Amino acid sequence: MIKKWIIYFTLLFPVFIFSQKKDSLKPGTSTSISFTIENKSAVIKNYILKTEASSNLIIPILKSGEISVSPNESKIYIVPLQIATEASKGKYSVFLEGTEVATGEKINQTTELLISGNRKISLSLLDSPEFVKAGEIIQSTFLLKNYGNVSENLILESKNATVDSGASIILSPGESKKITVSKKTPSDLGKNEYQNLNLSVFSRDNPQENQTSYSSIKVISIKPVEEDIYHRFPVSAYVFMIGMQNRDRYENGFQGELYGKGSLDNENKHLLEFHAVTKNPVDFNSFTQYEEYFVNYKNENLSVHLGDKNYLSSFLTEYARYGRGAEIRFDLKKISFGGFYNHPRFFRDIKDEFNIYSKLKIGRESEATAGYLYKIPRKEGSNIIFSNTILDSNAHLPYLTGKFSINKNLEISGETSYSQTEKTNGTAFMIQTIANFERIKGNVMYMRSSPEYAGYFNNTSNVNINLQYQLSKKIHFIANYVQDAKNFQRDTLFLSAPYRKYLQYGIQYKYSKNGNIIFYGGTQRYEDRLMPKEFDYNDRFFKLSVNQQIGIFQLNIEGQLGKTDNYLTGISGNSSFYTANIGFEKFKTSFNIFGSYALTSRYQLENQKQFYFGARILNRLSDKTQLSLFYQNNYMPEDYYTDRNLFELLFQQQIFSNHEFGVSARYNLQRGELGNKDFIFSLRYTLKINVPTQKIAEYTTLSGNIKNLGVKKVDGIRLMLGNHLSITDKYGNYLFKNINPGDYVLEIDRSTTDINDITDQNVPVSLILTDQENIFNFGLTSAAKIQGKIDYTEQGSTLSFVNLSTKKNKKENVILEVTNGNQTFRKMAVLGDYFDFTYLRPGDWKVKVYRNGLDKKYKIPIDHFEFNLKPAETKNITINIIKQSSEIKYQKEAIKVSYNENKKRK
Repeated sequence: MIKKWIIYFTLLFPVFIFSQKKDSLKPGTSTSISFTIENKSAVIKNYILKTEASSNLIIPILKSGEISVSPNESKIYIVPLQIATEASKGKYSVFLEGTEVATGEKINQTTELLISGNRKISLSLLDSPEFVKAGEIIQSTFLLKNYGNVSENLILESKNATVDSGASIILSPGESKKITVSKKTPSDLGKNEYQNLNLSVFSRDNPQENQTSYSSIKVISIKPVEEDIYHRFPVSAYVFMIGMQNRDRYENGFQGELYGKGSLDNENKHLLEFHAVTKNPVDFNSFTQYEEYFVNYKNENLSVHLGDKNYLSSFLTEYARYGRGAEIRFDLKKISFGGFYNHPRFFRDIKDEFNIYSKLKIGRESEATAGYLYKIPRKEGSNIIFSNTILDSNAHLPYLTGKFSINKNLEISGETSYSQTEKTNGTAFMIQTIANFERIKGNVMYMRSSPEYAGYFNNTSNVNINLQYQLSKKIHFIANYVQDAKNFQRDTLFLSAPYRKYLQYGIQYKYSKNGNIIFYGGTQRYEDRLMPKEFDYNDRFFKLSVNQQIGIFQLNIEGQLGKTDNYLTGISGNSSFYTANIGFEKFKTSFNIFGSYALTSRYQLENQKQFYFGARILNRLSDKTQLSLFYQNNYMPEDYYTDRNLFELLFQQQIFSNHEFGVSARYNLQRGELGNKDFIFSLRYTLKINVPTQKIAEYTTLSGNIKNLGVKKVDGIRLMLGNHLSITDKYGNYLFKNINPGDYVLEIDRSTTDINDITDQNVPVSLILTDQENIFNFGLTSAAKIQGKIDYTEQGSTLSFVNLSTKKNKKENVILEVTNGNQTFRKMAVLGDYFDFTYLRPGDWKVKVYRNGLDKKYKIPIDHFEFNLKPAETKNITINIIKQSSEIKYQKEAIKVSYNENKKRK
């Protein structure tokens, strides 16, 4: 016995010496504390000592002992402690009480311990269905357990489902809970699909630490849309009845449109697009269509266009010229080449133009292009006037463009061009740089053309600079500078926007997740391009913009104060603007309401008041019905160059499949108008046609047999395959005819079988049917069952040291898992309770017991079972769990570790 204590002391002595740090004690470890006992008297004192703790989770290994202290001597009494695994974070006390044998004198001492926190959360999938039918609710169960010793305030979140237990939960140390996540599946699902449900858990105190678990479930469509055996090309045909009160003149008539876009083959290698719109019965504007005819074809190496479009050669030579012509392009691995012919439709001074080009790809994101544009002027009528230059002869415009990626953060592009006519030569160039660094983002573009240049621009320059610097996640500095080109040859179909030249700079502060504020300063010059001019001014301004999300409301408020130099009137004055915009969505309807008040000196009158307001409502009444309503009382004069809506009503209704009806009504200001309103309405009928272009499969069949494996009957069993039904004959044979190839789920109607009948294979089963012969056989047998009890006992060993554990109020549990390789089922079982797994398929099964965080003192002698289930068999098993406690008997003499203080007296 003494030898055993020497070994024990030798093992614990390092703990005695080095485990005195009271701020770093962890649960489940051993430590020691010391008490100093002094004898200031002149006689020997013998004490009987008793040790206790403030919690039964702090266990003194030596609860009692004896010590003898000589006169004027001090001794240290060391008590080894065991800290239980489930000891929670906090402060604990250990008490020492001593009684002097001869005199009965009492001594009491207290030492405090601080147990550190141990955080550990586990989240795992416990149970989830393999299949559900469309329209049913998916329910997946997850197991959440707190393995730490700190009570956790946890937030539960699912991005695609509903957490049934609420958004938060408090989990005590060692506690576990089942969390159910559910989601309603759409009943109109057209195809079988997999849906993933997720559950994320994170601590409210430590949101950066989170765990996520997933489950995957196949949803079976109850109204499946079968795969078409034909590849089809989508085509839409429209018929419009249009009426317009156009500048005091009423016009009306019919217009037709035919549009198709899609692939001609199942591999999407041959793409076709065509568009045909008949002549517009009313004057063309932005809300009606112009007469247009074109067809596009594209494959891997070839692109061909015939008909109307905006033809583009390059930014400098011909930026956008709408006309009728043809274009072709050949694409090889690194080289592309092609060209076009264009006869402009809205720029009568150019009769024809031809373009050819070749493009070379350099790396993944760099390329260079060389091209040549040839313009032929129209001999009759007026000529094109470029400032002081007249295009009175054919023009030759060679050009070079390039885009080069320097690195992942920097890109440079540019163009240079030369023009030559019989009398003049000209040049133009453009350069642009795009930078995208971690803190700095920017875009700088500069263009310049000479007075004699015969391209799209002439005798002008264009500057566009956008810069942004991120000081922090919340603070951004921004700056913009724009100088429009003054001279360019735009199609006569449109009016040119006012000339702009402005500088704007500011700072953006994101003060919350849903809100930011922006402060701007700068100058802006606006000049009317029409004669007589309606405005020509320069503003110096300061602007404040606030954007805030408040619940469902998105709010934007702006205020601008400025000083205006009016070049039309020759006066200067103040200009101020105040704008508010509120948007929100409710009842499947989005609402947007805005208002603006201005007091300006920009126009003919000084201190002119302007009040603009309006609203837009967009409602999706159903998947087949949409309604939109818009109103705005007026527009700023600077918007004269485009068609502007004052009132708009749009309604669209799907009547039958592939048939739609629509109506629209508008009051608008046409381009160039400032006050005269016109009314236009339109009735539209749409027919959608899917034209078969390629047969991609043949109808197929599915056949099979249900084998009788000991059940009463196999005839009259109903099987479902998508929208198709089949009933077995007296031999269990079934047949599905005229099935489109594709992905299906074969189901069995259990109401046509006995309640305990089960298939020998997983059914419902996912089948991919091909255009070959498809056979699926399975058997029908009687379901088996596993049941039993978690038998829980406590026992002590012959070595009775001290009971290191404590009785807990909470119920301990384990997780039981049964699997046959194809199916897995899990349950949580409480110690001492019964369990069962019903409706199991006969065959080989394995049962596995998971500890689920049980303390090491709980022993599971056998945690794995394997057996073969017979049809209709009930297998009973007992799972033994033993809780062991230990107590070590020690000799009566206490272990004494002491030191003497010899006081020298003078």
